[in-house]
Amino acid sequence: MLKVGIIGAGRIGKVHAQSICNFVPNAQVKAIADPFMNADTQAWAKSLGIPVVTKDYQEILKDDEITAVLICSSTDTHSKISIEAIEAGKHVFCEKPIDHDVAKIEAVRKALEGKKLKYQVGFNRRFDHNFEAVREAVKAGKIGKPEIIKITSRDPEPPGIDYVKVSGGIFLDMTIHDFDMVRYLVDSDVEEVYVQSAVLVNPEIGEAGDVDTAIISLKMANGALAVIDNCRRSAYGYDQRAEVFGSLGMAACENDTPSTVKIAGSEGVSGEKPLYFFLDRYMQAYAKEITAFVDAVVNDTPVPCTQDDGLKAVLIGLAAKKSAEEHRPVKLSEIAQ
Repeated sequence: MLKVGIIGAGRIGKVHAQSICNFVPNAQVKAIADPFMNADTQAWAKSLGIPVVTKDYQEILKDDEITAVLICSSTDTHSKISIEAIEAGKHVFCEKPIDHDVAKIEAVRKALEGKKLKYQVGFNRRFDHNFEAVREAVKAGKIGKPEIIKITSRDPEPPGIDYVKVSGGIFLDMTIHDFDMVRYLVDSDVEEVYVQSAVLVNPEIGEAGDVDTAIISLKMANGALAVIDNCRRSAYGYDQRAEVFGSLGMAACENDTPSTVKIAGSEGVSGEKPLYFFLDRYMQAYAKEITAFVDAVVNDTPVPCTQDDGLKAVLIGLAAKKSAEEHRPVKLSEIAQ
């Protein structure tokens, strides 16, 4: 039985704790830590059977029974705790992004050198049943050579302004999932990024130095062209779709809905809106990514989403941010240097 510790008991930390307790039979959450631990969170942890609840994550790192840690704390702590966990000899699952600073991501890579430790980055959408099916169709050659990739990613409502101010901006917070997804769907890196962006949802987001709506064009290393459209508001629900068009055909996936029922009448045809909350859409994907991490540790197999994948998504995000600020295409080589 693999014993794990979870650092961070906010929303995503709780999601992973529930996933392990309910869906991962060969792992056990021994401890969970959060500096803001309160009575309600303690009671929740005890209800899941987590024996150790603490405010100090160092207790997890010092526990020899704990083999692996999940880093679900605030983004600004990810790289620091990653290095501390690696130095403590723990396998690491780190929520995206590893950091917004490339030098700090590089420090994590150096900490991993020479160590037989697993390090997985939490890009949960890779494990969504829809996106997996599109990728498998592309890998199997069913659409021929990929030529155009389209990704739509729109949130039901914008986050609070306090969050926007510390999020790193839309490209490093929201679109980073789509940057990883475009690489994942066609197994190719991004070479160039061009962004058109605006503040169309909430002027306070603009006042905080960010944008809430964007169209991102990308040139892929395999010759394909990609486009991502983002918006912080979607009145009809959580809008997550993808399409890969190729020389022999197309693979596309639609939104998940509460049901597939269509009602037809004299006034038209109607159906269900997309699932509204990201946890409704991706709860199964969160469970699958943690299962993959545990399997990699237990069976000594490669993790499906590496530190290098995490770095590349951040590099694309930084290129997008630069493109939006300078109103020009930006090559990834500029950022990598």
